[in-house]
Amino acid sequence: MLLSKREQAQLERRLITALTEACETAKAEIVGFSWLTHEVDYALFPSSLMVVWVFDTHASRNQALACGQDKRMLELTTQALLAVGIQISQVMAHLHFDSEEQCRRMNAGDWQQRLARKRFMKG
Repeated sequence: MLLSKREQAQLERRLITALTEACETAKAEIVGFSWLTHEVDYALFPSSLMVVWVFDTHASRNQALACGQDKRMLELTTQALLAVGIQISQVMAHLHFDSEEQCRRMNAGDWQQRLARKRFMKG
């Protein structure tokens, strides 16, 4: 899907709004969940879209996944994407679960560096 710069900016704003709503819902429901972000290369959209769900600790992340909360995060992500007209068949492949603790340990708290490395490793 080739989008103009204007279309990219409009989609980005709508996506941020929808994912912010998903984030606020998750903060109220999922113990240890802190925030989320997304990365996308619009030249390779939608296959390049990655939504990163961030927990306070690695233990919180693991506990949430062990309790099946990944299904809830998948549901919230799917709802957000559909709300802005993005249809992806395997949404779970576009999700990543991480923690502040791991970023501090492995990247000295530098999320830009951490996300860039993850993008490079997946690419």
